[in-house]
Amino acid sequence: MAEQILKVNGVEICAESFGKPTDPAILLIMGAQMSMLWWEEEFCQRIADAGRFVIRFDNRDVGRSTTYEVGQPGYTFEDMADDAVHVLDAFGVQQAHFVGMSMGGMLTQMIALRHPERVRTITLHATSNFAPGLPPIDEKLMEFFSKMGEINWEDEQEALEAAVASWKVLSGSKHPFDEQRVRELAQMDIARSNHYASRNNHAFVTASEPYLLRTAEIAVPALVIHGTEDLLIPFAHALHLANTIPGAVLLTLEGTGHELPRGDWDVVIEAILKHTQEKEA
Repeated sequence: MAEQILKVNGVEICAESFGKPTDPAILLIMGAQMSMLWWEEEFCQRIADAGRFVIRFDNRDVGRSTTYEVGQPGYTFEDMADDAVHVLDAFGVQQAHFVGMSMGGMLTQMIALRHPERVRTITLHATSNFAPGLPPIDEKLMEFFSKMGEINWEDEQEALEAAVASWKVLSGSKHPFDEQRVRELAQMDIARSNHYASRNNHAFVTASEPYLLRTAEIAVPALVIHGTEDLLIPFAHALHLANTIPGAVLLTLEGTGHELPRGDWDVVIEAILKHTQEKEA
């Protein structure tokens, strides 16, 4: 199905679906500063072809969804979590399996606590509940991102090179960095964005309530997927999540960074399909 603009929760959210609406629904929530394009079309279609109704969407301030003045997002993480539920409403879906990557995984945890009646399962990819005592971002990565403030995000070429460089530094050693594909996706991302610079607003968003302190209360089946070479959210965060959420299953991606490389698709898709397999009545 082609992209469509949904008017939900007082804003416009761009979304797209794959597969049959009669199949069990999977809602994909991407991480900070990334549009739905980073849930690649082929990845979505493979899951849909296996019998799932897959929905991907642009969070606020990325892609074709509502954007705000840079530095003034004017919304909370709760609003973003509620946006995801309203996307389900727009597609006529009562319950779904939620798959969240990075910030999207944080939002998925919030949704499981805030809207448990809408959630069948959750899959948390390269994310955390950021509990006290967990290791921080790698120092070299921190130094790299500290220079992002110097980027002129209104300059498309400069923004493109920054996006490619970011994905390169986030990648692990197991799979070769596919710079050509990343560059293609970044170019598409910039071209279709309402205002690409607004993606930086995600760094200013906060939550009104401490939902992530309640991770142990999550009462739906959880799958935690994480790479051992994730420098942004170190692997110890995944171990903590898997030990905190009752009954959670951990899928370890050896040598993978803060990414979803094509070389991991087979194992990740297989795990998601197994996790979201619904028992017949």
